[in-house]
Amino acid sequence: MNRLRIAIQKSGRLTEASKALLEECGITLPTAKRKLMTPASNFPLEVYYLRDDDIPAYVADGIADLGILGENVFRESQQKISKIEDLRFAKCRLSIAIPKNIEDADLQWLNGKRVATTYPNVLQDYFDENQINAEIHKISGSVEIAPNIGLADAICDIVSSGGTLLSNGLKELCTVFKSQAILVGRSDIAPEKKALLNQLLFRIRSVQKAQDNQYILLNAPNTAIDQICTLIPGMKSPTIVPLVQEGWSSLQSVIDKEQFWEVIDQLKQCGAQGILTMPIGKMIL
Repeated sequence: MNRLRIAIQKSGRLTEASKALLEECGITLPTAKRKLMTPASNFPLEVYYLRDDDIPAYVADGIADLGILGENVFRESQQKISKIEDLRFAKCRLSIAIPKNIEDADLQWLNGKRVATTYPNVLQDYFDENQINAEIHKISGSVEIAPNIGLADAICDIVSSGGTLLSNGLKELCTVFKSQAILVGRSDIAPEKKALLNQLLFRIRSVQKAQDNQYILLNAPNTAIDQICTLIPGMKSPTIVPLVQEGWSSLQSVIDKEQFWEVIDQLKQCGAQGILTMPIGKMIL
């Protein structure tokens, strides 16, 4: 039987979120530890557990069909693979940071300076685009200590909250690009596996759509129904059920989380009462 082979991070900040996404897609994986490969029990898929830096090469060489990794790793690898889908977790940014006691510095300040990073390819591309002539030092491990020990004048590294920079006396100078977890793959995937990939993408997008929306239930006077329907149109139109109390109805619909509080205020102004919201497990359009 043909199976999709997907590589995910063996251990690290993407591991649990990657497995959680597959589980949200209804894919059951064994709980056995220390295995480098596990088949799903209810979907034609095998999961390979690899170092994140190794995933691009495994996909490019055809050992794995797909991979979940950070976009920062994808860009740095320069392997002949393609981004298939943004997965919207493990969000961070690749930033250049300098000692916080340096004032009034801009991008041009980097000319002639030494910059330590684990992303030399991405950083060199950024310098070329911005006509910056700086010396790049490729290092691994704790990049943020490089300025303090005299190895470099600045660093380029992944930043999430910025707390690590502050604790090492650094501040962000600029953002090279924003990163998140992505799904990657080969462009020449076999037709039979392409069909399985489309099934997987359908499930991923259904999960993501559900995360963007909430189910909403409310009571409203019939005179306000037309106006309320314009505020919460749902996927096609709200469900409307008459209440026992004459002149009132119950409306059920879907609301975008980002517009939630703004829309709730407008619904109340229309006379809506008893407003309830609930998370959505999956959303199939």
